[in-house]
Amino acid sequence: MKVSAGVVDDALAAEHPGLGLAWTELEAVAGPTPPELRERLRAMADRLRGADAIAMRSREVPHAHRVFFRHVGLDPDVVRTPVEAIVLRRMREGGLRPQGLVPDALTVATLETGVGVWAFDAAALSGPPALREHDGRLVIADVAGPLAVLFAEPHARAVPGKRTRRLVLAAVAVPGVAGLFVEEALWIASDILGG
Repeated sequence: MKVSAGVVDDALAAEHPGLGLAWTELEAVAGPTPPELRERLRAMADRLRGADAIAMRSREVPHAHRVFFRHVGLDPDVVRTPVEAIVLRRMREGGLRPQGLVPDALTVATLETGVGVWAFDAAALSGPPALREHDGRLVIADVAGPLAVLFAEPHARAVPGKRTRRLVLAAVAVPGVAGLFVEEALWIASDILGG
C-alpha cells in the first residue's frame, strides 16, 4: 500500500503547523459486513466500557484532536472527535452494529488508532484529496470542490456505493499526532478492505 501526502493549503499549514492529510487508493467493493469483521466489531465493543470512554479523552491521539477542534472553533463536547463519536455510538446502541464492509473497516481503523478515516469513491474524485478552507470551514476537497467538511460525513457525490470499484481512503493528521498513527489507520482500513 502506498500512502501519499495530500496538499494542505498554505494558509492552513501556516495557521496549524503539523496539520496534514494522508491518503491511499485501493481496489475495493462495497458490500455487507463479513462474519469475521462482525466478530471483530463485537469484540471491540465488548472491551469498551463507560469508564474507558471517559478516560479516552486524556489519551494522546484523542486529546490532540480535542485541542485541534477547539483551535478551529469546534466544541468537542458537541461535535465529537472521530473516535469519541464511535465510542458514544457504542454506548447508545449497546454495541457496534454492522453497517457494511466500508464503514465497518473505517470504524475498526479509527477505534484502533484514534485517527478518523474517510472513504471516497475514487471515480468521483477530480485529482487527489487536499485540505482547504471553503466558505469558512475546513474541508477535504479535490479540484472540483469539497468532498467532506472536516470530521463530517462525505458529500453525496463522493460516497462509495454499489458500483464503486476503487476507493480513496483519507486520514487527517492533526497537530500533535504522529504520522505513524495516521498511516496505521490507513493500513488497517486498507487491510480489512482487501487492499
